Amino acid sequence: MASPKATINCVDAFGKTDFRPDLAAFTMPTLIIHGTGDKTVPIDPSGRAAARGIPGAVLVEYEGEPHGLFATAPMRLNDDLIQFIG
Repeated sequence: MASPKATINCVDAFGKTDFRPDLAAFTMPTLIIHGTGDKTVPIDPSGRAAARGIPGAVLVEYEGEPHGLFATAPMRLNDDLIQFIG
């Protein structure tokens, strides 16, 4: 529902900004949940790379799930979030 300009700016920002140097500074428990079928933000250069770069991060992969897990796997997503929060 964003404007075309805002959408293009957002894609440009997340597509060209290198956050890898910041990952080592994470000091809080970090949960990364990512679908292996995500074609919008592929898992290898994003979710898996972030999990490798954040000390102690927990990566949960949803086999075959696309982008937008809140819509495609809401119950599993909620269960995993609640379990992580404890």
